[in-house]
Amino acid sequence: MTTKTRLQLTLAIIKPDAVAQPHVIKYIKNLILSNNFLFVRSNMVRWRRSDAEQFYKEHEGRFFHNRLVTFMSSTHILAREDAISCWRKLMGPTKVFRTQYEDPDSIRGQFGLSDTRNCTHGSDSEESAAKEIHFFFPDFDIEKWYSEEELLFRQRKVTFDPKRDIHILDNTSPTRKEEPKITAS
Repeated sequence: MTTKTRLQLTLAIIKPDAVAQPHVIKYIKNLILSNNFLFVRSNMVRWRRSDAEQFYKEHEGRFFHNRLVTFMSSTHILAREDAISCWRKLMGPTKVFRTQYEDPDSIRGQFGLSDTRNCTHGSDSEESAAKEIHFFFPDFDIEKWYSEEELLFRQRKVTFDPKRDIHILDNTSPTRKEEPKITAS
């Protein structure tokens, strides 16, 4: 099934409070897949404090800043139609106590511990998604992905590789170089 609307990219972070529990990380990744997200890139990140402080600079001086910069872990570029709003809905509200009552089936409602240890992070706009994607995946070229791969992802000409936690282009896609055919003479 092919859609006409281009896919949107978002950054998804699964924080160490979730990654530390193998059953939780597996559940979250399966939930992402079952909600029609495509994993464009994935990376396990061991944060240096200086990197975390740079990423959360906008929250510097707030009481929860120290908790934000002392942990993080599994980062992903996700794609689907309306990826940003869909990922934010799947995560649930930031405030875990509120989420446990308003949206108990969301990721944060099920697994969040506090407002800063709330299992996940997601971009809140296309501008922040671009900035955050570049922060975690500096070699990823968003424009190049849209011009060379987005259509193939949208047409689902990809296969999920569970060892790498990414969707890879099928061998039949036109951007893949085919092996030369050897013929007997």
